[in-house]
Amino acid sequence: MTSFSISNKISALWLRKLKGNEDIFPLLPSLVPVIILVGLFLMILAFKESKEKAPLPPGPRGLPIIGYLPFLGHNLHQLFMELAQSYGPIYKLSIGQKLCIIISSPSLAKEVVRDQDIIFANRNPTIAASAFSYSGKDIAFQPYGPEWRLLRKIFVKQMQSNTHLDAFYPLRRNEVRKSVGFVCTKIGNPVNIGELAFTTVINMISGMFWGGTLEGDAGINVGVKFREAATELVEILGRPNVSDFFPFLARFDIQGIEKEMKKASGKIEKIYDFVIDEWIRKDKAGREEDEQNQKKDFLNFLLEFKDGDTGKSISRTQIKALLMDIVVGGTDTTSTTMEWALSEMMLHSEVMKIAQEELTEVVGANNIVEECHIYRLPYLQAIVKEAMRLHPVAPLLLPRSPSQPSNVGGYTIPKGAKVFLNAWAMHRDPEFWENPSEFQPTRFLGDANNKLDYYGKHLHYIPFGSGRRICAGLQLGERMLMYVLATFLHMFIWELPNGAKVDTLEKLGAVLEKSTPLVVVPSPRLSQPDLYL
Repeated sequence: MTSFSISNKISALWLRKLKGNEDIFPLLPSLVPVIILVGLFLMILAFKESKEKAPLPPGPRGLPIIGYLPFLGHNLHQLFMELAQSYGPIYKLSIGQKLCIIISSPSLAKEVVRDQDIIFANRNPTIAASAFSYSGKDIAFQPYGPEWRLLRKIFVKQMQSNTHLDAFYPLRRNEVRKSVGFVCTKIGNPVNIGELAFTTVINMISGMFWGGTLEGDAGINVGVKFREAATELVEILGRPNVSDFFPFLARFDIQGIEKEMKKASGKIEKIYDFVIDEWIRKDKAGREEDEQNQKKDFLNFLLEFKDGDTGKSISRTQIKALLMDIVVGGTDTTSTTMEWALSEMMLHSEVMKIAQEELTEVVGANNIVEECHIYRLPYLQAIVKEAMRLHPVAPLLLPRSPSQPSNVGGYTIPKGAKVFLNAWAMHRDPEFWENPSEFQPTRFLGDANNKLDYYGKHLHYIPFGSGRRICAGLQLGERMLMYVLATFLHMFIWELPNGAKVDTLEKLGAVLEKSTPLVVVPSPRLSQPDLYL
């Protein structure tokens, strides 16, 4: 029982006494010393409690209003490594009015994502994230609760079931073949791998949303406008915003980020509204003609969804918020990982050689890659895992925010603090990784290391997070990434332009991108020209 509860009980007792016996008032002066003694006793108890209460994690003094800005660029990881060396595997950063807790230890991460997962299952979104997610109506930023559980259930267990994803394979295959055709037009000329991968993936996703490209007014291709709006949205989402750390500045929007995000979100929202209205119109017409020939794309599924347990459907706003998640979580992350993987292979030619030999053996020199092949490519899978270890797209996983004061590692974590899990540091922890700064795909081969998957079971490898807030689009993202990368590796030889060099400098935006885009020159690898048609 705390000193405050003791005080409350004493106060309540005295009130009852006073109400029940008015003769006690003449005695009050003589009771003053007793009241003073009781007050001193309670003060001593309160002081003792404050001494016994776990302290906040260690950390540097609060940073000034512009002090955090230089750290949101290229040297962020170096800063965090130095802070961890100075203050240990858990430390605080007081940035403006926000308290941030950074955890760099798998054992402490376990306390957050396992032992106290529900307490730490909430988010504390930035102003831009709140704007793009319709004030937290999506999976990524919505507070933990029934609505969040329903959306996640829809997306993870139903939309991403093997049956559902297999049904969309012809569409993904068609988009990959289009990208192969595009690369063929660039033979001998430089190709930006990040842009190529981004375009391929976003075409896959838009196709899975509404079953193909729709034509708007004046024949404008909705897919093109969708790509442009999504690119702008991702770029704005990655910008640092001073108002996130000084909430009293939010209403001034001094950097204009909230305004830009609402404008970019508005563009993509118009596309969603058009697509939804067009789908409803075509669906109605289609049912009148032949109810058996309806397209079953993501949008179809979402608009017709009713929860079997509660009978609840989801709102139009929730549908658009969910689609926003897929745009950000499925495009930039997938294309960036592919760019990192190919960059490391360009730096380690023997690794690329082994990967292409594996593809020749599994797929065949006279065949093209199919999605069914990707599960028989352990070396290529190890390359992707190692690329994600060295260059996790979310080096500081999306911050969690405890719903009540908690204790982690013997330190108090206040309610509402931003709690970051430093995946970048855990992926390079020498306690778990031999030669952690080196690119060695073979570390993921063999019976023991092959168990290191993307599902966050082993907390020294969490590229997609762990616990309830693990990335919801994991299954879809893995399929798209492996299929696109395997196809480009199998179909083409990739070389650097004359005089060019590959680096591994990082730039932190919405995801951890390459500071210098990877530009390479393709040439055909397979001997049969008809395979490229």
